[in-house]
Amino acid sequence: MVRFVRWRPVANLALQLAILAALIAAFFVRLPQVSGLSMEPHIRSGEYVVINTFAYRFGAPRRGEIVAFRHDGDARGVFIKRVIGLPSDRVRIDRGQVYLDGVKLAEPYVQHPDDRSFPEITVPPRSVYVLGDNRGESEDSRLFGSVGDDRLIGRAVAGIWPPRMLGGL
Repeated sequence: MVRFVRWRPVANLALQLAILAALIAAFFVRLPQVSGLSMEPHIRSGEYVVINTFAYRFGAPRRGEIVAFRHDGDARGVFIKRVIGLPSDRVRIDRGQVYLDGVKLAEPYVQHPDDRSFPEITVPPRSVYVLGDNRGESEDSRLFGSVGDDRLIGRAVAGIWPPRMLGGL
């Protein structure tokens, strides 16, 4: 009987932690499977990514963050791209090189560049300009324009499957 009494608080704590984890997962996290090559090599097709859906309820996205969003008129589900431009930024792409307000943007995460050019746009209020890291294989703001804050689902924080991809983004 003495052993049972010692394990009871541990079992109670484990149950409480399991319930807390289930609530967090239900309300603050999504786990979409990535389909496509647009974020390679950082996020590969078939990988499951943790999306923090609470991230932008009290703050705005920051340049360089990887975000998940829904695109108007596209039933494919969740898109995952990197934030390049913030509201009022002037974004221009000249032969694959991104310029923000006339200054060349350093992009060490781009390993598969694209040499196309796109005209300058000004990112509207409450919107972000997003690009895939694998520029030649990405459908992004170059094609469909800026993404409104109301379309953002959250911030991609970690890859969790397959195990070799486990870790922060």
